[in-house]
Amino acid sequence: MNLSPADDQSSRPVPARVRRDRMLAMLRERDFVRVTDLAGRFEVSEVTVRADLDALEARGQLRRVRGGAVPRTAAPVERPFEEAEIAAADQKRAIARAAATLVNDGDTIVLDVGTTTTAIAQALAARDDLTDVTVFTSSLTIALALESASPRLTVVVTGGTLRPKQHSLVEPLGGLVLASINAGTAFVGCNGVDTERGVTNVNLPETEIKRLILRASQRRVVCADATKLGQVALAHVCDLDDVDLLITDADADADLVAALRETGLQVQLAEPLSGSPT
Repeated sequence: MNLSPADDQSSRPVPARVRRDRMLAMLRERDFVRVTDLAGRFEVSEVTVRADLDALEARGQLRRVRGGAVPRTAAPVERPFEEAEIAAADQKRAIARAAATLVNDGDTIVLDVGTTTTAIAQALAARDDLTDVTVFTSSLTIALALESASPRLTVVVTGGTLRPKQHSLVEPLGGLVLASINAGTAFVGCNGVDTERGVTNVNLPETEIKRLILRASQRRVVCADATKLGQVALAHVCDLDDVDLLITDADADADLVAALRETGLQVQLAEPLSGSPT
C-alpha cells in the first residue's frame, strides 16, 4: 500500500525552525557541535547546516568557530587585578616564561598592564643572565616586580592618572613618554582575541594606552591565555594584522588556534610548567 504524504511523516524534512532549536539543544549538552555531525544527524547538506548556524549566530544564540559552533558566552568584564591574577595562574606563568625568552641583553621593551604581563615581569626579574634591559610600563605592579632586578633592568614608568582597579596609569600624561620612544618589543595583554574583531579590551582608558604601546614598538607580541581566544570585549585595540606574535597556553582550543593561524597570525603555544596540568 502506498503511503500518502500525510501518512509518511518520516520522509518529511525537519522545518528549519525546529532543526535550529534541536541544534541549540545539542549544543547545550555538548558545548561544541560539528558541521559534519549536524549534517548527518538532520540529513541535510553541510551548506544548510552552516546557514542554520550563521542564522543562530546572528540572533546571538551561539558563536561560530572553525568546523562548527560553541555556546555564546557573555562579553568579558573587568575584574580587579587581584581577582584576575589567580585565574589560569599556571597558564599565565607558562606564557610569561615563553615571552621572557624573547628578551635579550640591551633590549628596550614595553610591558602593558595586566596579570599575564606582570608574570612576564617576574620572569624577567628572575633571569640573572639578563643585563642592560630598559622596560617601559604603565603598571605600578610591574614596576614593583622589576625593582629587585635593578640595576640590570632599568624601569621607566610612563606616569598618568591612576586606575586603582588595575594599579595602572592612563591619560592624561600617560601617553607622553610612549609617543616619544621607539622600543624593540611590546608585550600587550587583552581580554579578547578574535579572528574577525581582532584584539579587544574591557575598558576604554587602558585601550588607548595599549594602542600607544603598539605604535611605539617595532615587534608586537600579544600575550593571552586560552580563555581569551574567541572572546570579544568592549573596546577594539588593534586588528590581527597589527600583531606579530600571539603567545597563548597549551590548553587553547585547537580549532580556534587553527582559525587564528589561517588569518596569517603567528601563534605560539607555551609549554606547560613542569608539574602543571595540561
